[in-house]
Amino acid sequence: MNAVNRRIPKLDARALTTGKGVYTDDLIPPGALTVKVLRSPHPFARVMAVRADAARRLNGIACVLTADDLPKIRFTQAGQSYPEPSPYDRYILEDLVRYVGDPVAIVAGESEQVVDQALRMIRVDYQQLDPVLDYETALDHPSVVHPEQDYFNNFPVGGDPQRNLVASGERSGGDLERVFSECDVVVEETFHTKAVAQAMMETFRTYTWLDHNNRLNVLTSTQIPFHCRRQIARALGIPQSRVRVVKPRIGGGFGAKQTMCSELFPAVVTMKTGRPARMAFTRQESFTGSNSRHEMRVTVRMGADKDGRVRAIDMYALSNQGAYGEHGPTTIGLVGGKSIALYTPEAFRFRYDVVYTNTMGAGAFRGYGATQGCFALESLANRLAGRLRIDPVELRLRNIPKVGDPMEAYGDGALASSRLEDCIRRGRELIGWEGKFPSVRVDGHTVRGVGMAISMQGSGIANIDTCSAVIRLNDNGFYTLMIGATDMGTGCDTILAQMAAEVLHCPVSRVTVDGVDTDHSPFDKGSYASGTTYLTGMAVVKASTKLAAEIRQQGANRLGVPVLQVMFDGEQVVSKTDPDLKISLSDLAQQLVVGDGEWLQCTATHSSPVSPPPLMAGFAEVEVDTETGKVSVVDYVAVVDCGTVVNPNLATVQTQGGVAQGIGMALWEDIQYNAHGRMLNDSFMQYKIPSRLDLPDIRVEFMPSYEPTGPFGAKSIGEIVINTPGPAIAAAVANAVGVWCSELPIKPERLI
Repeated sequence: MNAVNRRIPKLDARALTTGKGVYTDDLIPPGALTVKVLRSPHPFARVMAVRADAARRLNGIACVLTADDLPKIRFTQAGQSYPEPSPYDRYILEDLVRYVGDPVAIVAGESEQVVDQALRMIRVDYQQLDPVLDYETALDHPSVVHPEQDYFNNFPVGGDPQRNLVASGERSGGDLERVFSECDVVVEETFHTKAVAQAMMETFRTYTWLDHNNRLNVLTSTQIPFHCRRQIARALGIPQSRVRVVKPRIGGGFGAKQTMCSELFPAVVTMKTGRPARMAFTRQESFTGSNSRHEMRVTVRMGADKDGRVRAIDMYALSNQGAYGEHGPTTIGLVGGKSIALYTPEAFRFRYDVVYTNTMGAGAFRGYGATQGCFALESLANRLAGRLRIDPVELRLRNIPKVGDPMEAYGDGALASSRLEDCIRRGRELIGWEGKFPSVRVDGHTVRGVGMAISMQGSGIANIDTCSAVIRLNDNGFYTLMIGATDMGTGCDTILAQMAAEVLHCPVSRVTVDGVDTDHSPFDKGSYASGTTYLTGMAVVKASTKLAAEIRQQGANRLGVPVLQVMFDGEQVVSKTDPDLKISLSDLAQQLVVGDGEWLQCTATHSSPVSPPPLMAGFAEVEVDTETGKVSVVDYVAVVDCGTVVNPNLATVQTQGGVAQGIGMALWEDIQYNAHGRMLNDSFMQYKIPSRLDLPDIRVEFMPSYEPTGPFGAKSIGEIVINTPGPAIAAAVANAVGVWCSELPIKPERLI
């Protein structure tokens, strides 16, 4: 291959490294109104009155909007394909506030200073209600977080808002209790993972204006431009044809921007005033007024024979959804589906409940539930290995699915591609497992231990996600690739250009990638569920293949020979029988746009009935200070099967970044609330994410398989890489000092 599987620099690398990256704030012209919101200081209260007359009279204030000024239409902010599984449980503003930080009023003015002054002048009368702050007691709590009568689900998800139940369900296979009764060893444990913040560099920000046709234009940092357009239209009660969404460069998202957080507030200001408006969340607002990973309690029971064959797995997950239901019914499914399927049990069961509480709503975060499930099941597998006195590596090798094996717990048919066994064996070799397992004493109070875990994810959402691509030949022989996929720093623009270049036999430099604009870009579900390389990539391959065929046809027409007698090598269309009979691509392209020419542009759409899993083995070496409880990761090895590696450079940094986030979740990150529902660590001074100084050299290798349903054999890589650090580090700590940590993060005071 000439373009795919090559270490090609990102298309925007030079712009980024020279400070020319154009983000939302860079594109906002002078004169836009500044928009901010007044947020509730109470976790659960009814708004009895908003006294804003003094603020409205303030010089420089354009409007102050309350719930009485806005549509009463229920909607969801979750960026999901329609009909969304997430409940429609929001208004833009409502007279019932459900967490500390819930918006109460919208203020727009000529400057930030005058808006801040107006916010201080607004007086709100609240009737405080008894909040639901403990998700363990939320189900059937006397306080009902969503008592409204117009609460709506597009289809049943097992929820009952009167019970504070967002969703519930069960999946099972085999005779579970019979198989457990036949097992030689049964282990059971409950695991707890905390809410953590996505902590992307660019906070939520949006700019809105009305164009000459009175259409609402929305320039926003989002992962979901097309879903965003649909939700804005619904919330405002206007046709989608009146809304245009443009995605500029994005400074990270990690799932946070799969939920629509900042878009509606400036949009309603623009609709009310007719003026351009901008909103940029502060870092504190991004912590307290957006979304986070779901806190979960996961109980797992695992049964095995004495030779280490896992025969039965039973899992129950309780998920803290927070105040609003975005991504609640969908995240939870991955907890069991993408962990249990890593083994081949005769019987399994996965049950779950998702509950409302009066804390900030949870949403999408890289890993999307699989992270929590992987921590629980892989941690228990490591404990099972200890009970059986079997090497944890060997336990995995005896149980992982092979190509052709059914994956009933995953519900996606037989495994079509896998080199997980090679990933495990190579990771064991790279970490030096044989000489380090279980631990090595460094000095009188320092011990090093090693641990491992395996993981799987998916590649898009089977039978739901749809992605499209358009590619055209321009008048001097270069190509424009138009996509709706959202590059948020992942490099998908580069990867998709590589695929187009591979099909068209040209350098990547000859393919320009257009930005996302819902008026002009082809439909794409957006960047989530690890679907861009797999789904949008296949749409690019299909469209590029069509265009190559059109080029051959048009070249043959001009050469006066049948199309079957010509070939296209990327530079020219040439006769197979007479090499002197040819036309260059640049000449052909010029001829196609004059006279009786035919301008060439091809479109393709792709969806998939399957979601092939990438697979990974992660190995951690940690150093534990037995006097302080401090844990340091001194080495991490990640070996990944993501099918064909389209761009090894980008795949490597994706892996390193995901592992770094996983290490942060394992050791430091922990959103905390006080007894009154107020978030305690709402800045980077209190909320610790790992810096480069906290991380080891994260060593990455790939074991490429060939996925027959993917473009050039590729699968996904974006999410799987965050899943293994939690259980691998917990196992390494246990091997070092004999303490099994069932809760993340592993804090020194808890460990000591």
